[in-house]
Amino acid sequence: MHTLEGKNALVTGGTRGIGFAIAQGFLEAGASVTICSRKQESVDAALAKLSEFGDRVHGLAGHVGKVDDIDRLVTAAEEQFGVVNVLVNNAGTNPYFGPIIDSDVAAWDKTMDVNLRGPYLLSSRCARRMQSSGGGSIVNISSIAGLASSPMQGIYSVSKAGLIMLTRVMARELGAAGIRVNCICPGLIKTQLSEALWANPELESSIVSMKALGRIGSPDELVG
Repeated sequence: MHTLEGKNALVTGGTRGIGFAIAQGFLEAGASVTICSRKQESVDAALAKLSEFGDRVHGLAGHVGKVDDIDRLVTAAEEQFGVVNVLVNNAGTNPYFGPIIDSDVAAWDKTMDVNLRGPYLLSSRCARRMQSSGGGSIVNISSIAGLASSPMQGIYSVSKAGLIMLTRVMARELGAAGIRVNCICPGLIKTQLSEALWANPELESSIVSMKALGRIGSPDELVG
């Protein structure tokens, strides 16, 4: 039985899908958790579902691609529960589905801001605090799309590949300070973000046929 009592976790994109499942798992293990999402109504809905955990869960709206919002997120988490010693960079976006040469720079910028710039900024800020408080853990949620090219999801693939390398660099640089930096690369998980893949029966069937388990994953399988 693993306990996270006394830990203060910040989970981005923590109001649904993988992020919500991880936040709930952390709470069940005894941690205090701050969740965030771009929309306040999403935060409120998630907090209502987690109400059984009382004052150990806190949430606020924020965009991980914006510096001011990131500073506000970290400050709010610290004011609520103390120094953040567990950071989960889960927030992600994939606004464009199609050939990469037909994409526009707006789709590129939006994807990179959320999927790569946000984790870089948040990890940097939290790591500085972890260094002075005895260490911590940073977990980045990447994707198998970052390990092999994913046709029609080129920008997303590039952003997730960058997140894998960011993990490797920070792990090497921060390990001596007692800060572990790790990356999870899920396959297809049934979330709103991946709906374009599993909502199409023909496409889903094609994907499932290549899976060893003969099915796509569910968010709760990422918790452990």
